[in-house]
Amino acid sequence: MVTVNNAELINKILSLRREKKAVILAHNYQLGEVQNIADFVGDSLELSQIAAESKAEVIVFCGVHFMAETASILCPDKTVLLPEASAGCPMADMVTAEELREKKRELPQAAVVCYVNSTAEVKAESDVCCTSANAVAVVSSLDSEQILFVPDQYLGHYISTRVKKQFFFWPGFCPTHARILPEYILRLKEEYPRARVVVHPECRPEVINLADEVLSTGGMCRYARRKDVAQVIVGTEIGMIYRLKKENPAKQFIPASEQAICPDMKLITLEKILRSLETMAPEVRVPEDIRLKAKSAVGRMLEVV
Repeated sequence: MVTVNNAELINKILSLRREKKAVILAHNYQLGEVQNIADFVGDSLELSQIAAESKAEVIVFCGVHFMAETASILCPDKTVLLPEASAGCPMADMVTAEELREKKRELPQAAVVCYVNSTAEVKAESDVCCTSANAVAVVSSLDSEQILFVPDQYLGHYISTRVKKQFFFWPGFCPTHARILPEYILRLKEEYPRARVVVHPECRPEVINLADEVLSTGGMCRYARRKDVAQVIVGTEIGMIYRLKKENPAKQFIPASEQAICPDMKLITLEKILRSLETMAPEVRVPEDIRLKAKSAVGRMLEVV
């Protein structure tokens, strides 16, 4: 139920959104109250596309830093706000541009495919970006038979089971998805024998092997709407459950692990969105030299979609 304070907050946000000609984008892992206030809720790929096509003058990105950077890369003429400046991504921090340059010197024949969960500097050193939704298609589209995949080793491993190329994996991973263990899935399958198991490709290979479907969060939303799906064990960050239940109230969604929480994704609140619109800060802007290089990699990704 919306409290009086929340109602006031929401009204102020909506008023400022109109005044500032802003669009509010929220990732599927955000708090329910943030998803509710957003103009668009989606996964990284969906939100990247919306940012690129938006006619808004201000983009309020309710996600983590690399997502706001991607919006800045695609929309240099717009003001991109990240309501909580400290909302980062541990996996993105597992690779630096300098480390990647050194690895590229070791593997000069390999095409560098960079998961969008990375910094703008790392994107600038990559040949092409990808998201969990289009990673297989992106890698399949490349002529190179050698792939250096950064920074998520688990997503890279999943792609390697779908595309016949030689892969070199960066040893990064998502700590949140790594908390989902195969024994959790096996226990839930016993408890809910009729449930479908749907997991994110950032999960461990042993977890992926137990799944009925391996999907991005956007793919999970589409899968949940199927008429033959009534009960789902969901292997991703638990914020996803809110949207799935909201859109499919007659169905049951069981989190694969209650520990699969990304603390960074929970930092943004209605109060911070309001303050961000009032102050037009914190702003995320990628330096032009890095932006142009990174845009090339992101642009190639969007061409594959």
